[in-house]
Amino acid sequence: MPLAFCGSENDSAAYKVDQGVLNNGCFVDALNVVPHVFLFFITFPILFIGWGSQSAKVHIHHSTWLHFPGHNLRWILTFMLLFVLVCEIAEGVLSDGVAESRHLHLYMPAGMAFLAAITSVVYYHNIETSNFPKLLIALLIYWTLAFITKTIKFVKFYDNAIGFSQLRFCLTGLLVILYGMLLTVEINVIRVRRYVFFKTPKEVKPPEDLQDLGVRFLQPFVNLLSKGTYWWMNTFIKTAHKKPIDLKAIGKLPIAMRARTNYLRLCEAFEAQKGKGSRYSQGSRAIWCALCHAFGRRLVLSSTFRILADFLGFAGPLCIFGILNHLGKENEVFQHKIKFFGVYFVSSEEFLANAYVLAVLLFLALLLQRTFLQASYYVAIETGINLRGAIQTKIYNKIMHLSTSNLSMGEMTAGQICNLVAIDTNQLMWFFFLCPNLWAMPAQIIVGVILLYYLLGVSALIGAAVIIVLAPIQYFVATKLSQAQRSTLEYSNERLKKTNEMLRGIKLLKLYAWENIFRAQVEMTRRKEMTSLKAFAIYTSISSQSEKKGVGLEEDELVRGIGGAMNKVSKAWHPTTLKRMLDTELGEPSSPERETNAGLDTRKRGPVAYASQKPWLLNATVEENITFESPFNKQRYKAVIDACSLQSDIDILPHGDQTQIGERGINLSGGQRQRISVARALYQHTNVVFLDDPFSALDIHLSDHLMQAGILELLREDKRTVVLVTHKLQYLPHADWIIAMKDGTIQREGTLKDIQMSESQLFEQWKTLMNRQDQELEKETVVVERKTLEEPKGLPRAMSSRNGLLQDEEEEEEEMAESEEEDNLSSLLHQRAKIPWQACAKYLSTAGVLLLPLLFFSQLLKHIVLVAIDYCLANWTDSALALGPATRNCSLSEKCSFDHSVYAMVFTVLCSLGIVLCLITSITVEWTGLKVAKRLHRSLLNQIVLAPMRFFETTPLGSILNRFSSDCNTIDQHIPSTLECLSRSTMLCVSALAVISYVTPVFLIALLPLAIVCYFIQKYFRVASRDLQQLDDSTQLPLLSHFSETMEGLITIRAFRYEALFQQKLLEYTDSNNIASLFLTAANRWLEVRMEYIGACVVLIAAVASITKSLHKELPAGLVGLGLTYALMVSNYLNWMVRNLADMEIQMGAVKRIHGLLKTEAENYEGLLAPSLIPKNWPVQGKIQIQNLSVRYDSSLKPVLNHVNAHISPGQKLSSLFPQENILQKVVMTAFADRTVVTIAHRVHTILNADLVIVMKRGAILEYDKPEVLLSRPESVFASFVRADK
Repeated sequence: MPLAFCGSENDSAAYKVDQGVLNNGCFVDALNVVPHVFLFFITFPILFIGWGSQSAKVHIHHSTWLHFPGHNLRWILTFMLLFVLVCEIAEGVLSDGVAESRHLHLYMPAGMAFLAAITSVVYYHNIETSNFPKLLIALLIYWTLAFITKTIKFVKFYDNAIGFSQLRFCLTGLLVILYGMLLTVEINVIRVRRYVFFKTPKEVKPPEDLQDLGVRFLQPFVNLLSKGTYWWMNTFIKTAHKKPIDLKAIGKLPIAMRARTNYLRLCEAFEAQKGKGSRYSQGSRAIWCALCHAFGRRLVLSSTFRILADFLGFAGPLCIFGILNHLGKENEVFQHKIKFFGVYFVSSEEFLANAYVLAVLLFLALLLQRTFLQASYYVAIETGINLRGAIQTKIYNKIMHLSTSNLSMGEMTAGQICNLVAIDTNQLMWFFFLCPNLWAMPAQIIVGVILLYYLLGVSALIGAAVIIVLAPIQYFVATKLSQAQRSTLEYSNERLKKTNEMLRGIKLLKLYAWENIFRAQVEMTRRKEMTSLKAFAIYTSISSQSEKKGVGLEEDELVRGIGGAMNKVSKAWHPTTLKRMLDTELGEPSSPERETNAGLDTRKRGPVAYASQKPWLLNATVEENITFESPFNKQRYKAVIDACSLQSDIDILPHGDQTQIGERGINLSGGQRQRISVARALYQHTNVVFLDDPFSALDIHLSDHLMQAGILELLREDKRTVVLVTHKLQYLPHADWIIAMKDGTIQREGTLKDIQMSESQLFEQWKTLMNRQDQELEKETVVVERKTLEEPKGLPRAMSSRNGLLQDEEEEEEEMAESEEEDNLSSLLHQRAKIPWQACAKYLSTAGVLLLPLLFFSQLLKHIVLVAIDYCLANWTDSALALGPATRNCSLSEKCSFDHSVYAMVFTVLCSLGIVLCLITSITVEWTGLKVAKRLHRSLLNQIVLAPMRFFETTPLGSILNRFSSDCNTIDQHIPSTLECLSRSTMLCVSALAVISYVTPVFLIALLPLAIVCYFIQKYFRVASRDLQQLDDSTQLPLLSHFSETMEGLITIRAFRYEALFQQKLLEYTDSNNIASLFLTAANRWLEVRMEYIGACVVLIAAVASITKSLHKELPAGLVGLGLTYALMVSNYLNWMVRNLADMEIQMGAVKRIHGLLKTEAENYEGLLAPSLIPKNWPVQGKIQIQNLSVRYDSSLKPVLNHVNAHISPGQKLSSLFPQENILQKVVMTAFADRTVVTIAHRVHTILNADLVIVMKRGAILEYDKPEVLLSRPESVFASFVRADK
């Protein structure tokens, strides 16, 4: 066919200019090309020569980014312009399709305009991000020329009686409006920025956030295209694949998203609510109103996006209906061929009746619908995260102003606060995320039923009635699910409580051989928990069967999520506690003003150092606990360590003074905790020091050393006032002023001399007690000095402290760390990119050999049957459509030439089989999960109980409890559902692609590149998602610990006047957690947008291939509809497949960690007698025979008992004396007069009545005999102890 710009017909009117050139349509179209050519000529050199050469060397940093006036409007208008131009190109192609020759002027100018629009926005973006507005003059000229030329074309159409019935007239009018609006936007930029035609241009700086190079979350600052597609995340995702993500990689939060900003916004909302003076100024309603006032606008924006997405979602079924209708008419579109300017014009009706046009419109509608949907999700989650941060900050500030009586009387416990912060605030966050569904889903259901009624008639109403009838059943099942979940949580809490008790007293249990008794108690509670889990699994399976078949996977999960979340919000999360915490913020008792005033009043005094009677430690290192946010001074730090006798304790810690202590760290003794707490008070440079009974957990020697070196020397040298609360009366002579208290009141007050003169009787009582305590100190000193003299000098330290490390050792360690990091980086990155198949294999193998085949084949058969049901419907439809309308609409009761009964019977059988297989699959998955959970918990419990004591001494208790709590919860409830959803989404995706390939085999050609793209997207996403998920979890732990440790150390924090410092740390912890959550949300949206776009490409390719094949009479319309219906759901399946794959990787970490603990070497029980071999009444007598006994804490450590031999006769009282100061042991000998008693003691006067005495040192027996025999020997060590005790 001949090709020419204006056509090549012999009688073509395109070349006639007898009525003027502007009345020639081809000339006017050629005139419209001029502005686009001008733009290409001006901008290409700047883009490719200017920025192009620079971008290869220097990347434009986001610190120069800003938005010109009308930024968002420009992007929206550009998107609309591109859509109209696509329609103009399609209209030109359709119009040219009925001509004898090709008329390029019908669509080539529109194509060039399309490229010019893209060029304009790329050009604008580069100018905007480099803040160089003078170059925008090119766009001003372009919009002016485009507006003029398009206006000329529109006027000529109007002059030649071309009206709204012709699509080209409507499109031209829209283009005139769009070009005019873009021109207005450009003029407004000139007016505001004054960059041309003005002598003094206005200088504008980028936002403050972007000036901070640490801000890497760029979603608020990028253009609309990057916001909608999360294009700015590309660099982050690629970098994450090369290097693990940490807090440094994600950077800081933008100012508008920081907890402080949102907290102030929430406070302003509270104040505005209180200022209204209504009767709802307090209470729950006031809280809700304040939340909506502070964050309601973003919620409305999310709802708007959601409603737009929902309505665009109906474009898919409508377009498919139009395509099938078009194919039924065999492409008979053009009914009336009308010529204007020598060419054919297409009406709007003819345009929308074309199958290929509908396929393109379906593709564009899917892109837009998915973009709006993901934007709705992101805005809602971002708002929820900001809300969570504001409420957490509000709660923390409330804690800072709580009275200690509120905490001590149990009105507000640490557990309640942690639940409020960890659970309730997250529930509220997800409630805001699900809020748009409250009005979006009803609108979607109503519109869907209306459309179904329009297409199907009464059948649609019957289907809606079935849904309504099933609603009570769903509600009943949901209620049972809630009850089962609640009972599961109760039994889980009980199990964890018993496990915690068992682990905390594991040493005592092993000494009494009670491990099996307590293990049986835990297992009994576990059985109750498993019963509740079974009930939950059954109701879950029933619930999944009562849902409507054919609902998309995403909608299915969304409906479940809404139901579960609303149930939790309405039942489990009733904001009673939140109201208690926040209600006073609105009322008089503790309003923000009064909080501020109270804070100002208390700040009039200076800070004081304080050591409480109950030691309070941070979840930090030993050094950080001592320095306590003060600058590190090496000399003072060492002096404090020596004064508190901490050096020997630090030396045996795994990492010296850099060892983590506190709830999540190494367990310390009471004395060690007490001395670290006192060291903190001594280290501070405050004028006043309060020490509340600092000697309560210390022996006499340590107490005296602390008194002399710490209080009398270190603090006295600094001339600091010391307030000492103590029962150690021997220190009274050192006091400048004494206050004697009894029953909370002052009994006596004055100097010691004053009390001696005025209260001689009281003084004599004190003197007696002081002499007795001094004697004990002298005895201990003799023992310690003797022990010190006998010890070799320069005892090697087990572990080095911060100051004990040698420089060369540090350098060697650094070099080794660097080399190891370089060697292991590639392997680490390789491991991060791999799916944990080994953990999956361990999980599935635990289920047994019978359940695995059943699980696999039930899933396979289920999806085969589901595809067969849809295929049956497609054939049934094709067979019915082949007949006339009268025949196809007859019912089964009427006489029809077409027999529906066969299809109805097959359809019924397949549906019944599908329901059964769905039930079997669901039950199999849940049963597999329960069986694995039961076996793993039992194995873990048995292995931990049998672990040696060294394991519990070197492993933090919190780490072990996490295996029984969070990891077991993951295995119990999360992995089964994730596994089921992963297998279901994978099978659905494979089924959809198989059906599309069967309908149109040519689709397989396009499937290969799409599969490659999907593979790389999921590969990069899984690595980033796993790191971000772990970062989100790890940043939440310090936040929760900060709340709990603040409540425990509230008095200490107030004493040090560290409220502001701890509030700032709270803001930092909150921002760290929120930035991780936001990046995780953005990563999820990044994945879903790309998978949705790939799904849209699948739909477009499948639609074009199906239409082409059908028009050539090679494919029935029913199969076309089947293929397109499956294609519509591919994006959902792809999304959930990748998301669940990423979730499974994270959750399999729980299996991996538990299997790691299962490798713990158990205690050696070899040589123990079986219960059947033990005599019935054994032991009859308390006879103990020790032969060559050696004991060590670990195989890598030296023995603490060396070849000990001893014989203890029945009824004897034996005492072992250890000459060391760290333990105080008293035993009442008369309590077990008829028993054999072995006493380990460090006080000589407590064991003088013993039958036998063993003196030991360094694991070896020094002396072993009766006390009177040892006392008769002058050289006896025991005799020297007794003489020192007199």
